[in-house]
Amino acid sequence: MLFKKAVGLACALLTFSAGASAQEQVLNLYSARHYSTDEALYANFTKSTGIKINRVDADDAGILARLKAEGSASPADVILLVDAARLYKGEVDGMFRPVKSKLLEDVIPAQYRAKATPEGATWFGFSTRGRVIVYDKIKVKREDVDTYEELADPKNKGKVCIRSGSHPYNLSLFGAVTEHLGEQKAEAWLKGMVANLARDPKGGDTDQIKGVGSGECQIAVSNTYYIARMIRSTNPEDRALMERVGIVFPNQASWGTHMNIAGGAMARHSKNPANAVKFLEYLASADAQNYFANGNNEWPVAKGVAVSNPALKAMSGGDFKSETIPLAAVGANTVKVQQMLDRVGFK
Repeated sequence: MLFKKAVGLACALLTFSAGASAQEQVLNLYSARHYSTDEALYANFTKSTGIKINRVDADDAGILARLKAEGSASPADVILLVDAARLYKGEVDGMFRPVKSKLLEDVIPAQYRAKATPEGATWFGFSTRGRVIVYDKIKVKREDVDTYEELADPKNKGKVCIRSGSHPYNLSLFGAVTEHLGEQKAEAWLKGMVANLARDPKGGDTDQIKGVGSGECQIAVSNTYYIARMIRSTNPEDRALMERVGIVFPNQASWGTHMNIAGGAMARHSKNPANAVKFLEYLASADAQNYFANGNNEWPVAKGVAVSNPALKAMSGGDFKSETIPLAAVGANTVKVQQMLDRVGFK
């Protein structure tokens, strides 16, 4: 099924619009976050506010498709998605309602939220993940993979493995590179990367890391939280693999490492808008930001929140330069990128 209902919510979904009693405060949440640690996040919100969360889980595409199909009858109040390009798509398709919140404007950096209008911004990032390069420390020199551009350099021919170019995580990365290099150079870069592939794109980010560890390829691209999971794994095989794999935060001498976001928005037809704003503001609180950092190995977005996750510190050395281009611009490049992928044969 494209859209997967959370266990125990089938009856609740049927009564979203009819609602609970007037006395009961509810929030109807459509979430693409499938992380067990988020359960504590939601429970804490309910405990502190008395607002009950009715949640439905699906992937980003499934949620946007459902919102479109439901139209004004949609019971959704808040939408959580895990990619900037999909948040941008929801915005341009008119799925979200602008939120005017001084708290969110003060603590969420401008590049991690939609461009504000007089009515407010339509979406906000609440956690970030770097898209970094992993490499075989035995066969590859670090200086040969310390920029995204080098993924397409002929010196790395036959060494690269990556998931599908059309996956949202890659579309966002490629959209960022397009913003930095311009369309012509970005397309040449994508063509060079195709020429350097060790195999056809397949699998998820963990598969790419394991491909480097097994010798199937020597260079791969991954979101940082997949790497952190393996660093923190109790499986001896995972630990042994990570001893062999090096990690690079690319482009430290130029524009910085590409950062994607998980973020949220108020649904356009929310029936509980005040509760939706409370929940979005809660996600920017120090408590919620620490759930993101320690529970799912993501970096907090809110200003002034310190990271205490040892795996994140081990990966980055405690600090690194991240790109500062607005993620709204990255999302806007998605259609161009898909056309370039088709032209260069990037599967």
